[in-house]
Amino acid sequence: MQNNSKKNNNLRVSDIELSSVDAEESQNNIFECLPLEITLRIFSWLDIQSLCRASMTCRSWNYKIRTNDSLWKPHCLAVRAVCKKEIDDDLKNGYSWRDILLRNYQKSKVKLEWLSGRYSNICSPVGLPEKIMYPMDAETWGEILEAELKRCKNDRDLIALRV
Repeated sequence: MQNNSKKNNNLRVSDIELSSVDAEESQNNIFECLPLEITLRIFSWLDIQSLCRASMTCRSWNYKIRTNDSLWKPHCLAVRAVCKKEIDDDLKNGYSWRDILLRNYQKSKVKLEWLSGRYSNICSPVGLPEKIMYPMDAETWGEILEAELKRCKNDRDLIALRV
């Protein structure tokens, strides 16, 4: 009699496992049944990091996210505030919004930190965070130099006012 109850318990456990797998598959199928417009609307609310993570969820999501420029354009336009010339040049050369973002995102982050003065008080190259540095062209370095000189002038003016 005990053997019979063990078999029944084992069957119940395996039935539960099968049911949970079936439920998981049906949940995925429900999302797949949504119209593309709804799916894209949901994805449009995601930030860049979440959008990239969602694209790694499954092949279907990866394809939808990867191939729809409407998801990447708003993020790319935010990067354009820092890298206007680069974004405009890439648009003229026919790159997709996703490719433009991939080409310019890291550069825009580093450039914004330089322009905002994050590295103004660093006295030697040793003080620069090596992992986040990004190669930039002479024009970009010129913008950074102008911002630094403006900061120095403002600092001198503040010191003069205090004295």
